[in-house]
This record gives sequence, structure tokens and C-alpha cells, in this order.
Amino acid sequence: MGGTWGIPGGALAPGESAGDGALREAMEEAAVDPGSVEVVGTHVLRHPRWSYTTVVAEVRAGADVVPRAADAESLAVRWVGLGELDDLDLLPPFAAALPELLRLLPPSAPAG
Repeated sequence: MGGTWGIPGGALAPGESAGDGALREAMEEAAVDPGSVEVVGTHVLRHPRWSYTTVVAEVRAGADVVPRAADAESLAVRWVGLGELDDLDLLPPFAAALPELLRLLPPSAPAG
């Protein structure tokens, strides 16, 4: 849905785990080095014939990660503070999953 904010994502390669696929997509779409983040949780949206897994990750201590639009799928890529989420026009399925995703964040996650 053009003009909305979401997170990098896409289809898994045959045999690829959701975590590995998410890290690959983050590299392809946002230039985030997979070695600079650590997966902290997942949220699965199940449908009768398919599912969509959102992977939540945290930047590793000492890593300097500056995301950028790395392919034609994104017009802009940036870090957003949790306090800014209410001000963004979020992709509807992402907005619906957001409360559960926020519960996956470690207590130390910065709010702003």
C-alpha cells in the first residue's frame, strides 16, 4: 500500500527460516547488516493456507546501523522512535500486529 509505513519483508526462499529471511530482507531492502542485529522474538499471523511471520530484532551493542532505502521497493527507510509510531500512516496489517510486536521488545528498548 503505497504511502504507508511498514517494515522490510517478503517471501522466504525454499528452506529458509523466518529469521534468516527477515535478516536477508532487511539487508536487501534497508542495508541492515544481519550481523549487527539480534533477533529477540517473532509474531506469526496465521491464515488457513499461509502465514506471515514478523521478526523483531535489536541492534547489537556497539553496532552502528544506519538504514537506507537499498532497492526500489522503498521510498524511505529510517529508524523511528516508539513514541513516533502514532504519527505515522502505518500499513494496516502492520498497525494491527503492532501491539503484539511491541510486547516482544526488551524492557530496555528506547521509547523515543
